[in-house]
Parts: sequence; C-alpha cells; structure tokens
Amino acid sequence: MKKEKQQPEAVEETVEETLDETTEEVTEEDPVKQLEEQINSLKDQNLRLMAEFENYKKRTQKEKEQSYEFATADTVGKLLPILDTLELSLTQDATDGNAFKAGIELTVKQFRTILEKAGVTEIPALHEPFNPELHNAVLRQEDGDGEPDTVVEVLQKGYTLHDRVIRHSMVKVKA
Repeated sequence: MKKEKQQPEAVEETVEETLDETTEEVTEEDPVKQLEEQINSLKDQNLRLMAEFENYKKRTQKEKEQSYEFATADTVGKLLPILDTLELSLTQDATDGNAFKAGIELTVKQFRTILEKAGVTEIPALHEPFNPELHNAVLRQEDGDGEPDTVVEVLQKGYTLHDRVIRHSMVKVKA
C-alpha cells in the first residue's frame, strides 16, 4: 500500500517540476511572439513552395511544347526526301509510263522505310481470322472460297504504332 501512496506523490513532484520549467521558459520569451514568428515562418515557407510549384508547372509545360516541336521537326525532316522524289517525278517526261511508275514505286518504298523506322507496321489481314481489335469488317461475303470468319479481301490497310492500332484494316469477311 505504501507503493501506491508514493507513486502519486512522485507524479505530483514531476508535474510541479515540469510546470516550473515551463513557467521559466514562458517568462523568458513571450509565447504570443513565438507563435507569431512560427506563423510567419510557415507562411513564408508556404509562399515559397507555391512559387516553386508554379515555376515547375511552367517549366514542364515549356518542355512538353519543345518536345512536341522537336518530334514534329524530326518527322517532317524524315518526310522531306519523299517530297523531293515526288517533285522530281513531276519534272520527268510523262510519256514514259515505266519511268513514272518506277518513280512512284521508289517513293512508296521510301515512305514505307520511314514508317518502319518510326515503329509503324502493317496489320496482316488477308486470309487471317477476323479480329475485331485489328480489323473493321465493312462487308460480308456469303459465297466463294475461304473459311468462315476469315478475311477474304482487304479494302484498306491497317497499321499499328508500337503495338497500338492507329488505323484498323477495313476488310471483307467470309460469312
């Protein structure tokens, strides 16, 4: 029982010592002044963070715009040789059909090479099973050769860019 009585007395002494220390600190500095300084410090810190965030937003927007401009310039730069080939083919004598056809074939080859380097690939469609994720069926063929639900004719080629469909193949499907 003595232990129970001693403990409350020890707690009271500790509380009194803490109160004395706190009273000494409070009397040394004005608590209102301390709080005002803390508030001012936090306000200043908040304003700085807000300014930094605004600068970050502006910087990232500018970088985004610049990267778009650089990507566009890079793409256009890769397409310019095709334009050169087309303009050159227009200056040739149109009476020679074989030379004109060869010029168009060269242009198509250049264009395909540029697309392949950019990661664009043609979607295989002819005689493939119909896949609605890759193909857009616009016609159905009831009779004729071919397995059911397979592509029997490609009306417009489809393409992917790094495994993402950028244009579906427009196809005719066997019913």
